[in-house]
Amino acid sequence: MQILKDQQLTDNTWKFLPDDAELPDEPINITVSLRRWLQEQEILKKYPGKLGIRLNPTDSVESVPVSIKNVQLIEINFPVFTDGRGFSLAKILRTQFNYEGEIRAVGEFMLDQIYYLSRVGVDSFALENQENLPDAMAMFNEFSDSYQTSVN
Repeated sequence: MQILKDQQLTDNTWKFLPDDAELPDEPINITVSLRRWLQEQEILKKYPGKLGIRLNPTDSVESVPVSIKNVQLIEINFPVFTDGRGFSLAKILRTQFNYEGEIRAVGEFMLDQIYYLSRVGVDSFALENQENLPDAMAMFNEFSDSYQTSVN
């Protein structure tokens, strides 16, 4: 599967691991839910692959651990495109937590939201429908002027 990262197409090297799934034997790049991260942090610290966290709209950013700076990827899940809390999560991560790693939008966001998500700090996008990747790339050039400030 390909993703859009830094306005370029690239292969996705990460896999989301559900809460009930065993840790892989081989060291692959995985993301886990914030709940799992908080509950199994000592076990996860020993995992030989790269680790990331997936945030849902209901997750409290205040519960994100201080060790977040060591996390290379934070996925923000959009379960439905009408839920805009992911925009706030991304902006808070960039501005209040000074998170400099990759923030990826996953789930049911719309192509029209890509430009605005990039302005609040999202730098990669995993689209459910791979056929939409060329259209997604074009979204960065849809607007020539912005009314809001950007975190970038």
